[in-house]
Amino acid sequence: MSEQSDLAQVTRLVGERREAYLGRLADYVRLPSVSAVGGEPVRAAGVQIRDVLRSGGFDARLHETAGQPVVVAHRGGARDRPHVLIYGHYDVQPPGEDELWDSPPFEPAVRGGRMFGRGTADNKGQHLAHVIATELLVELAGELPCPVTFVLDGEEEVGSPHLDQAVRELRAELATADLVIVSDGPTARDDRLDLVYGLRGILAFELTATGADRDLHSGHYGEIPPNPLWTLVHLLASMKDEAGNITIDGFGELATPLPEREQAAIAALEPDPAQLLASIGAPRLAPAPVAGVARRQMARPTLTINGLHGGYGGPRNKTVLPHQALAKCDIRLVDGQDADTAWELVQAHVRRHAPDVTATWHGAMHPARTPMDTPYAAAVAGGIRGATGQEPVHRPTMGGSLPMWVFTRTLGLPALVLPLGNVDQANHAPNENLALDRFYQGIAVSASILLALARS
Repeated sequence: MSEQSDLAQVTRLVGERREAYLGRLADYVRLPSVSAVGGEPVRAAGVQIRDVLRSGGFDARLHETAGQPVVVAHRGGARDRPHVLIYGHYDVQPPGEDELWDSPPFEPAVRGGRMFGRGTADNKGQHLAHVIATELLVELAGELPCPVTFVLDGEEEVGSPHLDQAVRELRAELATADLVIVSDGPTARDDRLDLVYGLRGILAFELTATGADRDLHSGHYGEIPPNPLWTLVHLLASMKDEAGNITIDGFGELATPLPEREQAAIAALEPDPAQLLASIGAPRLAPAPVAGVARRQMARPTLTINGLHGGYGGPRNKTVLPHQALAKCDIRLVDGQDADTAWELVQAHVRRHAPDVTATWHGAMHPARTPMDTPYAAAVAGGIRGATGQEPVHRPTMGGSLPMWVFTRTLGLPALVLPLGNVDQANHAPNENLALDRFYQGIAVSASILLALARS
């Protein structure tokens, strides 16, 4: 049977089985696998997807870690074809306040052609689409067109703290993989899929300043003990200047300049700044040493204050000198900026500028980059064209972070990110959703990619 006829059969079967596949996604989403809470509900989701893979003919098991297990599943395919490793995660973000949801977060609801529920798009629906694609290809041909391995993480939403160690322990059985495919996050636009070659890293940390041992009257004690909020304000100001440059000593020198091809690809993706600002309700662009929005999103590190807390936050005013203040921050890292080295530089900066402040590490991911001329990109893009009729948008880097460095650094594999979710999937927010047309299309896209890679 030809690749085109196989894909036509996959598309026909997906159309006939939409309700059944919808039910399978709903069953998966019902499990409250919130890794920030942990416990048995997270493990139960890993057990469920392990059993789904076993029923599809995979040799699947739970690989135990110091946290939640990693699901590892192998199935062979046609000989002398690329071995594809598909990464995803079965854990989800906390739902937040239930009253902000239009339906309960772990009671999947279908409205307007979308399934709403925590984990629908991030990430259960996206990797389930790949799993179903492998089932259909085996049903049609008796075997997969190429060997496939699934590695499904149970702690991605808390920074994948045990994934690297697990992959090192699994190195012998993962060593035959040729490339990694990841489907996570939303697409940047509704009309075309993205093919992403890199991800920024992240370093998350907290800064804590203290003054007296209790809150004090600001009139009696205003300049006696240090004000921890002012301590943090001055420290944070020393880490980033008014022009938007990160001024942590030695930090900028870590970055590796992007090759010309990647720089040109970023320039070609420049959005209309006015339209972007209108879409997020912002009055202007933040100060930055570069003009382009695309370069800010893909090619530059950022330092973000996620929260600044201390003192009185109630109505009107309370003339209090707070006894403690804290700032929660993250730094997005670009190629060359090793997260461990960046953390050492942050700690050294704090010791130099505010030695009484405590810096606490909350997790990190290294950046990852696969060259755009990797030989597998053409086949993956061809598979996307075969299923959608359109060339994907080739993006050198995605602004967010995923633990792809585990595969690019630890295993030395090329890794490509193919988001299957809709633009407005609201991951990490109330009313997270997955457009069902995207879910069903994702099954066909996955099958088409595996067929194209086998042909290549």
